Amino acid sequence: MKRVLIVGAGKGGSILLNILYQANQMNIVAVIDVDKQAEGLEVAQKYGIEIGHDWKKWIDKDIDIVIEATGKEQILDEIVDKRNRKTVVIPGSVAYIISELFNEKEALLERIKLQMNNQHLILNNIRDGMIVVNNQGVVQFVNKSAEQIVGLAKKQVEGKYIQTVIPNTRLPKILRNKRKEVNQKLTLDNGKQIITTRIPVIDAEQNLVGAFAVFKDITEVVNLAEENTDLNEIKTMLEAIIHSSDEAITVVDENGNGMMINPAYTRITGLKEADIIGKPATVDISEGESMHLKVLQTRRAVRGVRMKVGPGRKDVYVNVAPIIVDGKIKGSVGVLHDVSEIQSLTSELRRARQIIRNLEAKYTFRDILGDSVEMKLALEQAKVGAKTPAIVLLRGESGTGKELFAHAIHNESDRKHNKFIRVNCAAIAESILESELFGYEEGAFSGAKHGGKKGYFEEANNGSIFLDEIGELSLNMQAKLLRVLQEQEIVRVGGTEPISINVRIIAATNVNLEKAIIKKSFREDLYYRLNRLPIYIPRLKERLSDLPVLVQHMILKINEDYGRNIQSISDEALSKLKNYHWPGNIRELENVIGRAMIYMDMSQEEIKAKDLPDLQSARIETDTQNFIPRQGQPLQEAMEKFERTYIYETYKQNNFNKTKTAKDLKISIRNLYYKMEKYKIEKNDMQ
Repeated sequence: MKRVLIVGAGKGGSILLNILYQANQMNIVAVIDVDKQAEGLEVAQKYGIEIGHDWKKWIDKDIDIVIEATGKEQILDEIVDKRNRKTVVIPGSVAYIISELFNEKEALLERIKLQMNNQHLILNNIRDGMIVVNNQGVVQFVNKSAEQIVGLAKKQVEGKYIQTVIPNTRLPKILRNKRKEVNQKLTLDNGKQIITTRIPVIDAEQNLVGAFAVFKDITEVVNLAEENTDLNEIKTMLEAIIHSSDEAITVVDENGNGMMINPAYTRITGLKEADIIGKPATVDISEGESMHLKVLQTRRAVRGVRMKVGPGRKDVYVNVAPIIVDGKIKGSVGVLHDVSEIQSLTSELRRARQIIRNLEAKYTFRDILGDSVEMKLALEQAKVGAKTPAIVLLRGESGTGKELFAHAIHNESDRKHNKFIRVNCAAIAESILESELFGYEEGAFSGAKHGGKKGYFEEANNGSIFLDEIGELSLNMQAKLLRVLQEQEIVRVGGTEPISINVRIIAATNVNLEKAIIKKSFREDLYYRLNRLPIYIPRLKERLSDLPVLVQHMILKINEDYGRNIQSISDEALSKLKNYHWPGNIRELENVIGRAMIYMDMSQEEIKAKDLPDLQSARIETDTQNFIPRQGQPLQEAMEKFERTYIYETYKQNNFNKTKTAKDLKISIRNLYYKMEKYKIEKNDMQ
């Protein structure tokens, strides 16, 4: 039995949970979602399945299959990276499409079931009378035709000894000699002449269970023959339904021999009716075991089994369900789905989701926490700025939440339904920055795309563009940006025709622009263009009164991320936090709270002062003076390790200010971004 972990308990995860729970070959170990209110978690608890909020705690527990149903590529990538080599990871988008296709198959089976019910309905309404008795001769069942023929209501017959209802019946004799009687005439007390067949009911151990009689009024024999349902017509109807379906369908009988396939099946597998009909169910399998035979043995449906079929070894997913009539297995029906088609759809869906994620603002003013006077002032200014078309300049240290404000301003403006483009001016190489911002024409430079490419400003037309780290732009790029702000038009690289744009500018910097103007590293005219609506975002040490609400928010967030149950922080611990100067601002605070919660006992519900790390060395501890390469270590590896350590120590000494760090290291800010990305310094700093 495969051990399955479902990550994501939203709509898609809930559908998959309900499907997999019915499959006896799947053992759902747990259902994970960071949202405690996710509908799938409640369903899992009803099924007695464990739930959680951090998939990382489960990834090493002998998991055979991980189904990622959050739809987030970052989570999918992390699962793939951390999984056991033998663990299969199924993207949620693929699994969701499979479930949708399975639902279509279920609808088809419902139609088939409806036809079977019609047959039962016909049998229950034919004009043949039917009476069933147990081995003591007590009536257990009569149908409507029997009521009409005998002239007694159901309640007058059932539960009575058969001879009290029909005195001259021969069913007691059938119970004694256990032999059937076929087409025997009998006259009832009401004068009706019937022809009846009486059959004993004997189980597999040759024990007598009872007997039943089927009879008809011979005066209506001709009419009954004319009015009897044509079973061939029903069969034709079922075949027409199956053949008209776009789903690849295969049907086998109770012995596992092929009975029917449809054109869609031939299209996917390359096999024709002559290759399948009357042949064993294994004849179409190139790789894998027959799910038809498994279903016939277990009488249980299987879903989402992957195998290869046909001479072309077509990769497919298979769903197979049993056909059971009156408790007896009569065969099974399978639906095949082309994996390549599913992968193509998944790829398209992934690209669409990526585009959407890149073009939308995630946060609103409700996501910005703080009741301090300083933060209230910043929020009020931002809300005013959101309602005007003026350029907004967000100023503040690294880690104060400038990008959060940019998202909120866009979402509060009348442009919220249009694109929100984010650009880190310091993270893009100077050589390509102009073409990235303003786009380029075909043939503008070596490697330019056919037909050219839109720049960020064109992409953001009628929406907003967030220019982060704008203080790091070169004087040349500052001049070109100034022209865009003045003329409201751009010229692509290699182009001559100006393109009009209507873009809301939101800029941000942690650089002292006034000092930069004095040093001639920032244009004064651009400064006055940008500084029409400056918003200063206070440092954390300037809004220490917001610490309680910030810490509580972080506790709830980290609880979801790490599956913890911390409820609060002690006054002593909060006092310790207030006495620290917080050079890394909100980012550093989240680091400290997260580190404390990671090392706390699982039963502990309150963060105490002793749980907090040493706030003077809460970052990664690295000592360049004690760096000693190991014997036999390659020179390149030793140099890279020392470079990473040296950069980090300088970064730390500058209170994690990238601009100051770059100046101390005497490298460009872009080079610093490159090296920090290369050595994962920022990422480690966050952990």
